[in-house]
Amino acid sequence: QVQLVESGGGLVQAGGSLRLSCAASGRTFSTTIMAWFRLAPGKEREFVAAVSWSRSVTYYTESVQGRFTISRDNAKNTVYLQMDSLRSEDTAVYYCAARSNICKGSRCDEEYEYWGQGTQVTVSS
Repeated sequence: QVQLVESGGGLVQAGGSLRLSCAASGRTFSTTIMAWFRLAPGKEREFVAAVSWSRSVTYYTESVQGRFTISRDNAKNTVYLQMDSLRSEDTAVYYCAARSNICKGSRCDEEYEYWGQGTQVTVSS
């Protein structure tokens, strides 16, 4: 099993920044990809970004490209999501997720086996 714990959410004004952290524990060696998803009220869960543990390959959804940066610290088993130029539409609960299989092609938004409990991000306009 893999346990994921998010932190760093909060309230920020539009145009501001936040950094989310996801600490992984347990059988982390069984995972290859770490990702962030978000769930806003009245909307479906949305893939935000992903990164591989080994090669640091990254994936982003188009709406956050250029504003958000995903990174990982292998020594700390922690993944980060730096969010800049935040908009009101970024308001959501952000979830950390992990998967065992590598991503193929340009998509990396499915087949996640482990999930964190989520952290709220609220952007005020």
